Amino acid sequence: MAKWTPRHEAPEPLEGPVVPVITGGTILWFLMFLVQLPFYGWFADHGHTWWLWTCLAGAGLGCVGIWYVRRRDAAIKRAADAGR
Repeated sequence: MAKWTPRHEAPEPLEGPVVPVITGGTILWFLMFLVQLPFYGWFADHGHTWWLWTCLAGAGLGCVGIWYVRRRDAAIKRAADAGR
């Protein structure tokens, strides 16, 4: 099998509003958890409680993501200020 070599350079990564995107996604995961919570009995009867816990896990991991991207943005700004 021949080794694959790229024919052109990879594009620069896109930088966008990362913090609002991660925050919005985290809020959506938590809202989905809250909307499904009143129906816990139905989910338990049908063996679908993992839907609730998936939403809660998404919200929890989103909180870690918010912490990470805020620190990343702060580090990028510090590096840009130090480079001036």
